Amino acid sequence: MPAAGTAQGSFTKRYVALGDSFTEGVGDIDPSSPNDVRGWADRVAAQLISNDSSWGYANLAIRGKKLQQVLDEQLDAALALKPTLVTLYAGGNDILRPVVNIDWLMERYRAGVEKLAESGARVVLFTGFDSGKAPMFRLTRGRTAIYNEYVRKIAADLELDLVDFWHMRVFQDWRYWDVDRMHLGIAGHITMAKEVLKVLGEQDEIDEPELDEPPVVSLPEKIAAEVTWSKDYLYPWVKRRVTRVSSGDAMNPKYPALTSRIW
Repeated sequence: MPAAGTAQGSFTKRYVALGDSFTEGVGDIDPSSPNDVRGWADRVAAQLISNDSSWGYANLAIRGKKLQQVLDEQLDAALALKPTLVTLYAGGNDILRPVVNIDWLMERYRAGVEKLAESGARVVLFTGFDSGKAPMFRLTRGRTAIYNEYVRKIAADLELDLVDFWHMRVFQDWRYWDVDRMHLGIAGHITMAKEVLKVLGEQDEIDEPELDEPPVVSLPEKIAAEVTWSKDYLYPWVKRRVTRVSSGDAMNPKYPALTSRIW
């Protein structure tokens, strides 16, 4: 990895990633990385820096954040870094709440995106994942579809780049997801990084992820796996929402300042 100073003025190109667990990198486990996760944004940044050592990178995303929290806590901090490239995904945690006003949510989203675009940065937005085959999130599929229409309209109106997660059918294969079934796994984050680089028109030297053959699972094994998953992941997730505790409480951004050293 090319070495460079960490001062803002050391970089002529500055990539800042904003959002929640998706952008923080949850599911892409890496004990050598801050917060013990790597993720597609880190992988994109590493490739950008490999292509051109003038790039600096900051990742302000924190798991569990809702849209307004992302805007309140990350937007001004990002603009202070004078980004030339910004990626933003936010709103997924709002969609999963029992009650959400999508129209109001997307008014706030548009206002935040407009502020980013007015800075002169290149802005990349994301649609949400098609959860039609995900048992836990199937009921929110309609909300996500409405969210996506807003995102597509905003991207078109402001002439921004769009990563269309909804139409990436490869992610209907659960081998790309973490064992919690809520976040992309290592293979998923690698695939997403490659898609983002494609949208950016950047050279991509990231190897394709290696996937194991799908296991043959008996009915008793499937039932046992569902029980274990419910105990280890579903119940804690529901409990956090009932008690209004976020998985990101007391956590800090992985890379709050621009750097070219990505561990």
